[in-house]
Amino acid sequence: MSVAAATPRYLELDALRGFAVMGILLMNIIGFSMPEMAYVSPAVYGGTDLPDIIVWALSYVFVDGKMRGLFTILFGASMMLIVERAEGNGDNPAKIHFSRMTWLALFGLAHFFLLWFGDILFLYAAVGCIAYSLKHLSAEDLFRRALLIFTIGFVGYSFMFGGLLYLQYQASLPGAGADAIESLRQATADFDPGATVIAAEIALHQSGFLPIFMAKIENDLFQPLVLLAYNLAETLPLMMVGMALYKNGFLTGAWSADDYRRWGLRLTGIGALILTPIAIGLIHQDFNMLLMINAHYAWNWPSQMLMTLGYAALLVGLIQKCARSAWMQRVAAVGRAAFSNYLATSLLMTFLFYGWGLGLYGTIGRAELYLIVLGVWALMLFWSKPWLDRFRYGPLEWLWRSLARGRIQKMTVTK
Repeated sequence: MSVAAATPRYLELDALRGFAVMGILLMNIIGFSMPEMAYVSPAVYGGTDLPDIIVWALSYVFVDGKMRGLFTILFGASMMLIVERAEGNGDNPAKIHFSRMTWLALFGLAHFFLLWFGDILFLYAAVGCIAYSLKHLSAEDLFRRALLIFTIGFVGYSFMFGGLLYLQYQASLPGAGADAIESLRQATADFDPGATVIAAEIALHQSGFLPIFMAKIENDLFQPLVLLAYNLAETLPLMMVGMALYKNGFLTGAWSADDYRRWGLRLTGIGALILTPIAIGLIHQDFNMLLMINAHYAWNWPSQMLMTLGYAALLVGLIQKCARSAWMQRVAAVGRAAFSNYLATSLLMTFLFYGWGLGLYGTIGRAELYLIVLGVWALMLFWSKPWLDRFRYGPLEWLWRSLARGRIQKMTVTK
């Protein structure tokens, strides 16, 4: 009997992926609906009234980077599962893996240029090709190397963005020269958009499909590669951690309920204790842009890793406790169709906010956006399980699998 036939699906992996793809929208909704740097600071756009500040603080402490981190960990775990099953079936795991990554990269490029700039599929495909070379390592070796790469990335970005604060300090000294002030202006130009840039970004996204597409071609043609270079030191370690957590049974429910609860509360609590005073300090500093940049791009790295692992532990415990419940089965179905749900969310959100659709870009406050998130979650939970009761894969999962394997895959469920 083949490994694929003998090994059931892991509810833990499916439901974790469901929670992750739903949770990602909590942050992505800002990128869909507002100027890009509003993702970093509510003072850029979206409002700084009390409800807006509250949802920003909760997002920064409890969501930002954690759901994407969970999704990345699960990508590494799924890669190991697919390799394992390919080997068990006598297939060539490298051929299957790199074919999957090639098509995923193409989906990612189409997603970036045709729908939304916040694509992660191309990034995952490229980093997945690197991570594959590490599949033979033990869980312990994967953890050690992941920690080393992650630490190098954290230190590097802390120095890089901390350097902006040093430039600001130099420019603020009595008698600071024009050179110091100009150096600061040039270094922060891309991070601190003025009213003119914000207005132009809103006007662009409230225009039609063609102007938005052409702006990407003219200004961001190589942006997927830039994002790959920028995110490599974070994404690769997270994938490696996912590979390790699959190998040691953490993500497949092999640990005890007490271990999941203990590690989950410990890691989540430490991360939140680090980020909460940072968030409070940023509010008291009236969202100083250079502080916001450092808090978003550097200072949150350790806490994001800790809380991502903590969430994974707490959620696995919850999944096992509620395994038979109807709502958990629906969350797992969302995860089984995560690829379809991720891209369908981009299509729906760009339709709502971009000018080729309803044109709501820049018109809805930060706090109010989360009502839309709730609606999209309801849609995911509503359609995914009935579809998978009838079909073996989500629609885009079926397409991806068929393209990667070079033949049409059986779609209907055998009764």
